[in-house]
Amino acid sequence: MRNLLTILLVLLNWTILFAQNDSIVRYDSTEMQPLEISEDDLQQFLNDDAFNYEVAEPKSTWWDAVTNWFYNIIRSFFEWIFGVENAGGYLAIFLKILPYLLLAIFLYLVIRFFIKANTRSLIYNEKNPNMVILSEEERIIKTEDIQQLIKEALAENNYRLAVRYYYLFILKLLSEREMIAWQRQKTNDDYSNELSGGPLKQQFNRATLLYDYIWYGEFQIDQERYSKVEEVFVSLKNSIGTHG
Repeated sequence: MRNLLTILLVLLNWTILFAQNDSIVRYDSTEMQPLEISEDDLQQFLNDDAFNYEVAEPKSTWWDAVTNWFYNIIRSFFEWIFGVENAGGYLAIFLKILPYLLLAIFLYLVIRFFIKANTRSLIYNEKNPNMVILSEEERIIKTEDIQQLIKEALAENNYRLAVRYYYLFILKLLSEREMIAWQRQKTNDDYSNELSGGPLKQQFNRATLLYDYIWYGEFQIDQERYSKVEEVFVSLKNSIGTHG
């Protein structure tokens, strides 16, 4: 009886299995055609950069050699201090803060340079009265007797400084007659543009050219050459008085 029951269960399972296979399995009767790929089709993919899987290694430059040399020196230094195992971590931290350190050093050097330059200018100005820096220009025009300064410079045969004072005297005259608006940050070209056209502007431009050449060009002149320059300034001074 038990054997009969077993046989019946096996037959039942096979019946269910074949019934499921008949309902699930589907056979595709479509005829398959091979895909033909031409040379043009292959060339299209070869020319597409998206299918280029070759890794091009960049060429080493002299800057790469310098940075690698510098990195190896720093790494060897850190390995000597912290050991080989710990050097990598400390080196990574150092490289992160390195740009800020370089920026701080650069700012320190710039500030130090300007402090020294200003100090040197003050010292030279005290030792050498012939030097007239830009900060002195306003004081000379507004408070000094420029004609007396010209006489003192000529008495010392310092004709270059006399030209400097004479040009400031011209700017003072133009400012007093409101022909220009004198300001410390303005250039000589600005004053020339403020003057109306005509002989006065031409005379001023000529005087400016001589002044720039002698003073800023540091061209040394003697008494004979100063006399010729003085004629230009005197003529300009007289023209200013006429227009005033």
